[in-house]
Amino acid sequence: MTITGGLVMFASIWFLVMFLLLPWGHQSQEESGHVVPGTPAGAPVKPGLGKKALWATLIAVLLVGAIWAFLASGIVTRADMMEFNRLTP
Repeated sequence: MTITGGLVMFASIWFLVMFLLLPWGHQSQEESGHVVPGTPAGAPVKPGLGKKALWATLIAVLLVGAIWAFLASGIVTRADMMEFNRLTP
């Protein structure tokens, strides 16, 4: 895997994990009982984006490392992936 390929895979996995983590621990202004005028009632009180970004980074590093180890082990090679074709009878 090239450095560029690894960075693209990391960024893709990081954003996927971040979007999965965003709703966790979410408390809306309506649930807390204090809605700031001019904001939607569903806006979060304390989004905790820094903590979620840290968790997303940790999870993404682990997943990219696992994928890299799997590809580097030689269990599945690039040639195997190129020969895989579902459309052939």
